[in-house]
Amino acid sequence: MVAAYEFINCDAGKAELVVRALRKIKGLKQAHVVTGLHDIIAYVEAPSMKDLTKLIISKIQGTKGVGRTVTCIVVNGN
Repeated sequence: MVAAYEFINCDAGKAELVVRALRKIKGLKQAHVVTGLHDIIAYVEAPSMKDLTKLIISKIQGTKGVGRTVTCIVVNGN
């Protein structure tokens, strides 16, 4: 299992709509609107790095209203 935290910037005023759409994505375990440099922080899991890449590029970055994303892969989940 590969896990990552995804820091997401949205179009202005769209964070609530985007987080609702993101929460429907399989593999996305949590997503929260936050304050600070990013609008949303999400936690994702996938069976492999290849699947994680597809999840991030196709599903998360493909969600309407998502702008820039930053991915931080978990290296020690214990």
